[in-house]
Amino acid sequence: MLVIALDTSTPAVTAGLVELADSRPHSLAERVTVNPRAHGELLTPQLLDVLSEGGHQLGEVDAIVVGAGPGPFTGLRVGMVTAAALGHASGTRVYPVSSLDAIAARTEGNSPLLVLTDARRSEVYWAAYGSRKPYGVRERLTEPAVDRPEELPTLLEGLHVRAAAGESAARHAPELGLEVVDPAYPSPEGIVAVAGAEVLAGADPHPLVPMYLRRPDAAAPGAPKSVTAERGRT
Repeated sequence: MLVIALDTSTPAVTAGLVELADSRPHSLAERVTVNPRAHGELLTPQLLDVLSEGGHQLGEVDAIVVGAGPGPFTGLRVGMVTAAALGHASGTRVYPVSSLDAIAARTEGNSPLLVLTDARRSEVYWAAYGSRKPYGVRERLTEPAVDRPEELPTLLEGLHVRAAAGESAARHAPELGLEVVDPAYPSPEGIVAVAGAEVLAGADPHPLVPMYLRRPDAAAPGAPKSVTAERGRT
């Protein structure tokens, strides 16, 4: 099966064409560009590049898998809207997956693992993972969450985590006493691996709901304040 992989939940703009069989996914072509300000400009050109390099057209693709976060509002919605539009135009099923799960799927070893990505506001998105399941996917030990790094030692008690992956691992793993491991960002193979069993089974995808974990920075304006004119004395 041919699968498009997309992710814009981190500073990396990720697009790939992946072949999925009974074993782990195999990347035919991919583009991963780290540029947090260019998700909208880069994603579609990168996708066209990987389709051309892989020697296939959109109509030949069997499924689309997209990282649903957690991630900042502005970047994350680029990938999800693009995936939804492609799915609608081509009649192809679109499968959302956790971007943290996608990172965990491409790590080495089988020891308990922490995945950390930047949530801004001095916080991180994170989840802990255990042993592997089919397609290299790791069992999730905690649900994705957003917290301050100094809160993690308490939150990770009893999980025996030894290593950390993700873009924020290099910054925070040393203070947590953890080894830093690759990858830093979701890869096309990792993204497709998370949905591999569903895609091969032809299962109905979950709804395309982005995982923000908190409200966006921008807020809708409130109701206008009433102004009472005060008459001057004559």
